[in-house]
Amino acid sequence: MDDGLRVNDRWVVPATELRERFSRSSGPGGQGVNTTDSRVELSFDLAATPSLPPGLRGRALERLAGRLVGGVLTVTASEHRAQLANREAARERLAALLREAVAPPPPPRRPTRPSRGAKERRLAEKKRQSQRKRDRRVDGD
Repeated sequence: MDDGLRVNDRWVVPATELRERFSRSSGPGGQGVNTTDSRVELSFDLAATPSLPPGLRGRALERLAGRLVGGVLTVTASEHRAQLANREAARERLAALLREAVAPPPPPRRPTRPSRGAKERRLAEKKRQSQRKRDRRVDGD
């Protein structure tokens, strides 16, 4: 756990930039829930990190704008009973979020036109539908 968080093959967040807080989980669990601090909050200051190039940092800040509070990204995990398992889950969740945020944008879509066959099929279907509705009429139009 002392090593950094590997986001992808080129970016590792140093452990010194991660902040962990532990608290009691909510929900069922009996007496164990009331005594163990198994819930994990993992925070990472994305706006101030020196481990990410400025271009990627800008892209990540833009994509994660709705999740950031003061430039800090926080992930919580409380689905496991053990604190260690919740720490691993929080680290995996944070890595996945950061990996998705710094991923390059997809290539732009090349606009295409419908083929002649597609146009003919669409028009034929429209004619069939209008004929079906015309057949349902009672007034004889």
